[in-house]
Amino acid sequence: MSASAFSERLKDLRIDNNLTSEELARKIGVTKSTISFWENNVNEPKASYIVALAKVFSVSADYLLGLKDTI
Repeated sequence: MSASAFSERLKDLRIDNNLTSEELARKIGVTKSTISFWENNVNEPKASYIVALAKVFSVSADYLLGLKDTI
């Protein structure tokens, strides 16, 4: 996984969907600081959270991980 691609796509998707870090965190069951860590490339999510994020944003996990350029 390209961590920088993931963090950039996560932040872009969150902003494009008009969600705050807190709102996104609530949707997938993590803390606001966890979202911040992911967006700032401090650490990476477990697979279960990647799946949850993909569902929230209606994108593929491959897109989130930077493996595909199209949603």
